[in-house]
Formats: sequence, C-alpha cells, structure tokens
Amino acid sequence: MQIFIKAAEQYNKIVIEKIDKAGKTEKDPQRELNGSKPVTRSESFVKRWRRTAVTRCLKGETISTPRRRHSRSEDKYESDVQMLGDSCDKLPILHILALNALDLSAPASDILVKEKGPCEARRRIWIQLSGHPGSLTPAGPGTLWKRLHDCNESEMYEKLMKDSAVGIVPKFYRKLEFKGELFVEIRDLLYDFCDPYVLDIKMGTRTFLESEVSNNVARKDLYLKMKALDPSAPTPEEEKEQAVTKLRYMTFREELSSTCEFGFRVEAMKLRGQPVSDLKKVRTKNELTQTFDRFFNGNPKIRRKMLERILDIRRQFENSSFFKSHEVVGSSILMIHDECKVGAWIIDFGKTRKLPDGVGVTHRNPWKPGNHEEGYLFGLDNLIDVVRSACPKK
Repeated sequence: MQIFIKAAEQYNKIVIEKIDKAGKTEKDPQRELNGSKPVTRSESFVKRWRRTAVTRCLKGETISTPRRRHSRSEDKYESDVQMLGDSCDKLPILHILALNALDLSAPASDILVKEKGPCEARRRIWIQLSGHPGSLTPAGPGTLWKRLHDCNESEMYEKLMKDSAVGIVPKFYRKLEFKGELFVEIRDLLYDFCDPYVLDIKMGTRTFLESEVSNNVARKDLYLKMKALDPSAPTPEEEKEQAVTKLRYMTFREELSSTCEFGFRVEAMKLRGQPVSDLKKVRTKNELTQTFDRFFNGNPKIRRKMLERILDIRRQFENSSFFKSHEVVGSSILMIHDECKVGAWIIDFGKTRKLPDGVGVTHRNPWKPGNHEEGYLFGLDNLIDVVRSACPKK
C-alpha cells in the first residue's frame, strides 16, 4: 500500500505540473480573500477528474480524457490534457485508487453516511452524523479506515472475527499504520445501500468506563457544564462547593436522555436528504416510538425486517462467548435501510474490556461500581419493544 501511496503522490505532482506548464493555472481569489491557502484551479480540476476516473475504473470502463472549458486557446489546452489523458490510461487500477485516496477532504466521524443517487456513477457524498471528527475516512471500495486511540479496539475486532457473533459486527480486515497513526480497516456498512436511512443507537445504561470516574475529586469545570445544561441540577451542597465529581456529572448526563430508563438512546439519525438534529430531548417511550416511525418512513415491511434482525442480534449476543466475557461500554447499534434492503450491526468497541477473572455479568442488572454491568441487553430488550410498538398493529 505504501508503494501505491508514494506513486500516487508523485503522479499527483506530475499531473499538476503538466497543466500548470501549459499556462492554464489561475489562483482562486475567493480563497485568498478568506485567508485560506491559495489553491490553483488546476488542483481542483484534477481532484474532480480523479474521482470520475476511479468510478469508471471500478465499473471496468476506460478512463476518459479530462476536459475543461477555458477562456484561453482551446486547441492548446486540449493538446495538453490529451497528453495527460494518455498517461492516465496506462496507470494501474491500484495506483488510481491510491491517487483517489489522497483526497481526504470530506467530513469524517464515527458515523459517516454515504449518499448514492439512482445512477451509480453519481459522486458519493459523505455526511457527518456523530462521533469524533476525523476518526473515519473512506479507504477503498466497501471499506473504511478508523483511527485508533489505542490498540484495544483492534484486539476486540480480532477476537470477534473468531467468535460465533461475527455476523452481527462489521468485518475486520487488518490493523495498519499510516503517517505515524494507527488505523483499523473495516467494512463500510453503508456501501451496499442507496441513499439510506441511518439510525445510530448508543446502547447500555452506562456509556463510560469505571476507570473514567474513579477520581473522586470534585471539579469546577464539570459543575459549570452541569449548570449550562440544567441550572437546577446541582444539589445545595454542590452549589456551595461549586464543584462536582466526574461520576456525578457523567450520571447526570446519562439521565438527560433515555439511557438510564431504557438502556439506549438515539444518538443520530439521517433520513432522505439530510441528518436530523432534534434528538437530544428524545427521552420518553412515546418520543422514541415517534422517532422510529420517522426512521421507518411508514413502511411496515422494513419495520418487520428490522425487528427480525434486532431479534437475531440479541440471540447471537446472548450465545456469544465473547460477549459473555466482556463488558461492552459506549457501543452502538447501527440500523440502515433504503426501503429495499435492511441491515443492523453492533459497532464501536473502543471501550469494550475483558472482564476480570471470576467476574461475570448479565448485561441486564443495574450497575454498581465494581460489578462491571453496563445494561447492554437491558437496552436491547427495550429497543425491541420500541421497534415492535412502532410497527402497525394487524
């Protein structure tokens, strides 16, 4: 892969130089006015061309010669880009893919939604829904690179690929290093869907590790965050101290959503066209049911298929030796449909930890410090009830 990346970097430089030498480069005055780094129009032209080139390569088509209208001599310009096009026709497909991968300017997060129009050749659009910006980027056809903060998540994926529950998690391909950073390459779960509806559901009654709240020192910054969210939340003692512990703040934050009562919350949702942002106040069962009604778009067939898939996820979770021996904290279920196909998978294992020797969990009992319960199955039971209630009664 490193060879292809180096070749792509060199080729990208050659492409820019060929157009610039022809005297067709112009500065973008708008970027200069905004104080941004000047980018030549030739660079923008190459970025647009290489996206099209990759699409055609993957469809088995010949890469067409790039074309662009210009106010200068059209004949001289066409001669220059014809030479560029002839060189590109000889470029191996993996070099083309590497060249395309260099353009990683699209927004990225833990949940990236890719829209595809009715025509497969339509350029794909990436939309940020939730999570840490910059943690995901498209890698190749059907795969993503996810940035690792430590090696724990890659270890969890390696174990899951050998577990009976392998069918309810994204396929894991490898761990790799690129430019000094660690990534895992995993299946892009949205790849086979066309302009999908997407729902990210954060699972469990506890979405923080016990180690994250082991410090009992009261902090003023957390008190101020609590006051900003709900001025009436601090107790009289906390008001006097003007400080709260991290455990108190994290528990308070969970209580703002449906996490504590139902064991899951709607983290993010995308309908046709755009993400939905008014989800922070979705807390009651009626509000959850209405949210799922929007997600299913009134399609009873899709709702029945999704219910079957969620029931299967619960069955495989309960029978899995991996999930019996691990606490699964901060994980989500990603639900996807495009009114034809339905899918759901358990994702995000950065906070999943192996249980200490001699410790077992039900994934349903309430959490107390030290018992490692996180309420994953408790939340899954309630999620199934909500999906059932969203289905029209026969």
